[in-house]
Amino acid sequence: MKAPFPWFGGKRRVASLVWEALGDVDNYVEPFAGSLAVLLERPANHRGAAETINDRDYFVANFWRALSIDPQTVAEWCDWPVNEADLFARHLWLVNEGRVALVAGMDADPDFYDPHIAGWWVWGISAWIGSGWCHGTGPWTYDTLDADRQRPHLGDAGRGVKRQRPHLGNAGQGVNRKRPHLGNREPGEAFPQIAGTGPLYDYMWALADRLRRVRVCCGDWGRVVTNGALHHGDTIGVFLDPPYLGDLRTKDLYAADDHHIADQVRAWCAQNGNRRGLRIVLAGYEDEHAGRLPGWTMHTYHANKSYGGSGVNDDNRHKERLWLSPHCLVGAQMSLFGS
Repeated sequence: MKAPFPWFGGKRRVASLVWEALGDVDNYVEPFAGSLAVLLERPANHRGAAETINDRDYFVANFWRALSIDPQTVAEWCDWPVNEADLFARHLWLVNEGRVALVAGMDADPDFYDPHIAGWWVWGISAWIGSGWCHGTGPWTYDTLDADRQRPHLGDAGRGVKRQRPHLGNAGQGVNRKRPHLGNREPGEAFPQIAGTGPLYDYMWALADRLRRVRVCCGDWGRVVTNGALHHGDTIGVFLDPPYLGDLRTKDLYAADDHHIADQVRAWCAQNGNRRGLRIVLAGYEDEHAGRLPGWTMHTYHANKSYGGSGVNDDNRHKERLWLSPHCLVGAQMSLFGS
């Protein structure tokens, strides 16, 4: 299944390679969830008993938690046409009232979720262009967000929380695709004229069904890779896609940004890579980890072009690498990617 929103650095392109390396593990953990592109591509014949995802971004974690519990309400809140005025107003509300509600709720209650915030957030990130959706710490005011507003144009999308135009480069992305469908409805079939039904709702319910038993955590990545968290099952797969080092990629891409987290993740990988039954796949740029994980296998691939197709992100897409720990399964498919 496709992820319901666009995500910078999503790994759907190499998800099949990740699963080739991990195999049908008993316990799967994804400490940097993002759009869940890899989890959603898990082969249907896999029967792992436990799956855990985590993200330090409150909006991301809340979306996945709300979707898994109440997909109908999430779909109702995101079922709205793209409108620049609404995009600006909802962004202002989310980074103020919405963020306060999430921080207070999710920090105090492990079962907390808010489908209203989830619906507006996924609708907005699917209409937004570039980075900056719900990033920063605020509080923000109308003047703060509108200070750098320019007439919409293609050459400069702005950065951070600056006013941005809706995404215009194609027919829609994420939940704003014109006709998301699943196979029980023919592509191009008209939406029914009944509120609260249609392909978008079918899609959200299908995602919720897939995530029904997935545990959603919100916090530091290290909490879900402790010995206690990884004890379940004989085989454990961990896919790590941390924010890349700050001096190697565009700034302000992540809501919870730590320019050195990739170093911390690599240190954990080096310490745990030889544990029996533990299979780890680490994503990053070649300059970050090459030569620093003895015994690991490095595979090369090229990511998709970034928006605009030029600049640092376009150059960096040729540096994308996956590192496979010693206990990963090495299959025939991997030879297609080089090593």
